[in-house]
Amino acid sequence: MIFDGDSITDGWQSGGQQVWAEHYGKLGAFDFGISGDRTEHLLWRLSSGQVDGFKPKLVAIMIGTNNLGARQSVEDTIAGVKAVVAEYRKRLPDSVILLQAIFPRGAKPEDPYRAKIKAVNAEIAKLADGDKVIYVDFGDKFLEPDGSLSPKIMPDALHPNAAGYQIWAEAIQPIIDKYFPAK
Repeated sequence: MIFDGDSITDGWQSGGQQVWAEHYGKLGAFDFGISGDRTEHLLWRLSSGQVDGFKPKLVAIMIGTNNLGARQSVEDTIAGVKAVVAEYRKRLPDSVILLQAIFPRGAKPEDPYRAKIKAVNAEIAKLADGDKVIYVDFGDKFLEPDGSLSPKIMPDALHPNAAGYQIWAEAIQPIIDKYFPAK
């Protein structure tokens, strides 16, 4: 299994390290997330051979928040995510892509990033084909009843802490179990 994305994915190796060890250590999973990455960076890494020679059953991708943070348009961010999925499909045609919605960002529901993320997620959800691309959106699990991001889960209103990584792991576990059944 491969995880790929930006600092949120990279954070499995810092704030989410214990959760990673419990959930993905036994799978021999790789975390290719790099802090600060946008879709174009991930595309460059793929074109440079990052996954050449790998044959993962499952590739979990979450990318795009930094595109929006760099003031790229919703449309360009959508195009970037689509290009990443297409490149992964080309390079790893036998792998299933677990495309994860961009997590909520910004402490309050009226944060301008929220509407942009919602628009991107609505479009990238359409990439799911029920076979080789699975889409999941569990961003609401990070929100308080009033729509705010809990500082107990995302202290900076962007990056999960250990509790946030636990929520993430539990949210995708049913999908992972399908491809890696318990022995």
